[in-house]
Amino acid sequence: MMNVLVTGANGQLGRSIRQLSAMHRGLDFIFTDIDTLDLCNRDAVLSFAETHPVDFIVNCAAYTAVDRAEEEEEQCRKINTDAVAYLGEAAQRIGARILHVSTDYVFDGNACQPYKESDPVAPTSVYGRTKLAGEKALLAVCPEAVIVRTAWLYSEYGHNFVKTMLRLGAERPEIRVVNDQVGTPTYAGDLASAVMEILESDLRGELKAGLYHYSDEGVCSWYDFAHEVIRLAGLPATVVPIPTQEYPTAATRPAYSVLSKEKIKQAYGLQIPHWTDSLRVCLANMGIISN
Repeated sequence: MMNVLVTGANGQLGRSIRQLSAMHRGLDFIFTDIDTLDLCNRDAVLSFAETHPVDFIVNCAAYTAVDRAEEEEEQCRKINTDAVAYLGEAAQRIGARILHVSTDYVFDGNACQPYKESDPVAPTSVYGRTKLAGEKALLAVCPEAVIVRTAWLYSEYGHNFVKTMLRLGAERPEIRVVNDQVGTPTYAGDLASAVMEILESDLRGELKAGLYHYSDEGVCSWYDFAHEVIRLAGLPATVVPIPTQEYPTAATRPAYSVLSKEKIKQAYGLQIPHWTDSLRVCLANMGIISN
């Protein structure tokens, strides 16, 4: 039996891992969020690790309000950088392995082919800079950590793009969505399955530490994503493509954030679904469409 601490357990990925946890008999989970463990408190993190039997830490916690982060840089840094360092320190102290979830926002979005783990990083937002700093802080204390960068996460849980499009599609006759930002939607249930496979590999003594990228397969714009959500849901709204300059935001978004998944597929033998198939699964789970 391996004891796994999951932080940020009330977020999209954390709840998706919770949903899958009962299916993995060799893993015993401890789920925490801000109400049970303040990750910004170093002493609390170290004390928790030392008083709970933990073999593996999965950090799903993050400050993800990308635009608000431009004004709340200190709070964003505490969660995305400092807390990650504390978890790494705790893992080192108790001899646990650690997996940390990062983001495509570490890149500037100026590429024209899928980003590999070895490509140069150049974040253009507070969110991206604090997430990159978190990666570096973790590797400084835990060089054998597993870091998984993901992008465009959505699920049945919490606030996300899919839920926003469903709401707007029911309220408005027309939705304007940018069509010059390209990436890949990632269903949190798929990412959770990948995390579970990594945990299972550790049970088998086959964990491969390192930096990885994970998203679902395929490429689309936010407009394409919104159009598919509205189409599958059968909503009457029309989705209208617009350029980014017509939808200004406080934080700069990467224009291109497609991630190469070859490394993680080879390391862990993952079969990654296409984003359109996973979107159907999510909408079916929400009761929007039939299975």
